Amino acid sequence: MSSFAKKPASFKVFETDLDDQWTQHFSTQSCLAIDTEAMGLIHGRDRLCLVQICDEQDNVACIKIQQHQTKANNLQSLMEDSAIEKVFHYARFDVAAISCNLNIAVNSIFCTKLASKIGRTYSPRHGLKEVILELVGIELDKQAQSSDWGRVGELTEKQLEYATNDVRYLIQARNQLEKMLIREDRWELTKRCFECISVMSELDIRRFHNIFEH
Repeated sequence: MSSFAKKPASFKVFETDLDDQWTQHFSTQSCLAIDTEAMGLIHGRDRLCLVQICDEQDNVACIKIQQHQTKANNLQSLMEDSAIEKVFHYARFDVAAISCNLNIAVNSIFCTKLASKIGRTYSPRHGLKEVILELVGIELDKQAQSSDWGRVGELTEKQLEYATNDVRYLIQARNQLEKMLIREDRWELTKRCFECISVMSELDIRRFHNIFEH
């Protein structure tokens, strides 16, 4: 039986970038879950509006990215730190959004969607809601997914709750998927796929599609 999400251990919203205190804390972690919200799905047209970060202790930070913002130094230091694994769901989009909008080259990537497709071959459903429900037992509310993330002023409570919950259970799902992939002798292949994500993201930014097709 599934249960609905409870409140995080700590939570804070930042304007444009993390402060030094939260950056220092996150820099000591071996793994961080990351998610983003944007005005749409086309890089270069639809701007990045929010970056969410969660650690293994369930501390969550949401960073509001301003229109025309091109830099976030503290966020960059975390995203480019190869000692910290960054866990995404559909990393291909998030990595491209962060690169295209903030000139940040994310590295050390784990993608739960990609891992699910390689590991959970018994299921055709690899969306975040389905993966978290099966592997973590949490039912996510996706009603605020399509909303105005670039709105002037404060985001709504419903938007922040949605954005927060989307990132909070990724590390738990990641750990379950790694166990499954090792068990099925697919872990090494999956890790090699993770190494391709940055290239795929850059191809998306440059509008190259299906280049591996005949």
